[in-house]
Amino acid sequence: MSSQKGNVSRSRAQKHQNAFAYKNNKYGATSQVKVANSKIHEGLCLHCKGVLEWKVKYNKYKSLTQPRKCVKCSEKTVKDAYHILCKPCSLQLEICCKCGKKEDIVVPINSDLDKEEPEEDGEQTEKGSERGKKDRDSDDDDDDDFDEDLDDKDDEDFDSDLNQKKTQKGSAALPDVSRVHFKE
Repeated sequence: MSSQKGNVSRSRAQKHQNAFAYKNNKYGATSQVKVANSKIHEGLCLHCKGVLEWKVKYNKYKSLTQPRKCVKCSEKTVKDAYHILCKPCSLQLEICCKCGKKEDIVVPINSDLDKEEPEEDGEQTEKGSERGKKDRDSDDDDDDDFDEDLDDKDDEDFDSDLNQKKTQKGSAALPDVSRVHFKE
């Protein structure tokens, strides 16, 4: 048995092994899963960041519905799930928001980053509109290749149409009926 006292190593490989990894959005992501996947875990030490990423990966992360009370300032300012400190207290004391230990913060809390995100979204929409223009231009280029074969014939027809329009403008009262065919 593997749980036997003093048995440090196993003598065989794992009996049941998964063929593929678990996906938390396999059958279409719910809004909660989308929010959890897009969440940036900032102000945490390496261990706590790993714990929260595991919770998100295996669909165990439950977000807060109401703000919690910070253990340092005793105000309801904790907006993130599993955190015990608000971001201002964590910044001021330089400690992890989840465990409260003074360790190296992996992703620092930046209020400037929050302000820059909407600007980046604006740039992406501009780039997206440029892509659309490029796609339309490339479609027009494809049409030009097709039109080159017809250009010779179209030029002759166009010239004759112009001449007819000029004569029609001169005699605007009388239409040109030479090309009209009547059924009998």
